[in-house]
Amino acid sequence: MGKTISGVMTALVTPFDENGNIDFKSLENLVKSQLAAGVQGFVVNGTTAESPTLEKNEVQDIWQCVKSIANKNTICILGTGSNSTKQTIHNTKLASDWSADAALVVVPYYNKPPQRGLFQHFKLVAEESGAPILLYNVPGRSACNLSAETTAELSFVSGIIGIKDATGDMKIAEEIQKKCRKGFIQLSGDDGSYVDYLIQGGHGIISVGSHVIPDLFLKVTELVSQKKYDQAQVLMKANLDLIDSLYIEANPIPVKKALKLMKVIEGSDLRLPLIGAQAATTERVRHELEKRGLIK
Repeated sequence: MGKTISGVMTALVTPFDENGNIDFKSLENLVKSQLAAGVQGFVVNGTTAESPTLEKNEVQDIWQCVKSIANKNTICILGTGSNSTKQTIHNTKLASDWSADAALVVVPYYNKPPQRGLFQHFKLVAEESGAPILLYNVPGRSACNLSAETTAELSFVSGIIGIKDATGDMKIAEEIQKKCRKGFIQLSGDDGSYVDYLIQGGHGIISVGSHVIPDLFLKVTELVSQKKYDQAQVLMKANLDLIDSLYIEANPIPVKKALKLMKVIEGSDLRLPLIGAQAATTERVRHELEKRGLIK
């Protein structure tokens, strides 16, 4: 029986050195600090990892690095989606070969398939890959929305176990909960609306902000489980300025800057076409970290 996929999971950045190579020392420090904070799992090769710029051998090296540090209870998920069904099947077979707890498969981006195409895409990936599948709906990046109706249909396809929903729309979350099969996993992909998502019946989050304030996400998860909804809302509201600062430029530009300022990773370099934070971004992130005593 596989691990229960729930709780706080961090969509890991990929630290690079000034020459553009993966900085494994920084990656190890990041993973260890996250585990020490109590996060339940990680996504490797997600959007936050700058997956479009990573080579297959680099993804494998990162995966092996994370797995070597993770404990037996750590949830390890591999991002495998693309806008080619054939390529996505190939990538997702790797998730199976590497014993990932699940594959995170993003809605195909740029080519904007209709709902019937999305259904066939995810169904074939599930049938052909052999890995447990988490759907990933992020219309703000993919320019294509996986409807609640299609999600519900897919929830009854063998091998499709849940969804990362980054819409931030609680009406969609409610609709999915009503229409999907019992036991279908619902994970938030939107940091700012996480408490609302949990109250709606969500099971956890795949987060960017948990790089910086994992204790917040863990605490609000605990408070909601205890039905202390007002306390959870107040705590989240108090940290929204920091969370918002991590999205004032394209993810992961600000969060990498935050991690560098916190001395968790050595550098905040990115691979083109992404580029380092603007001065205004750096100052906003620095201000929010200083306000919370995360840096001096």
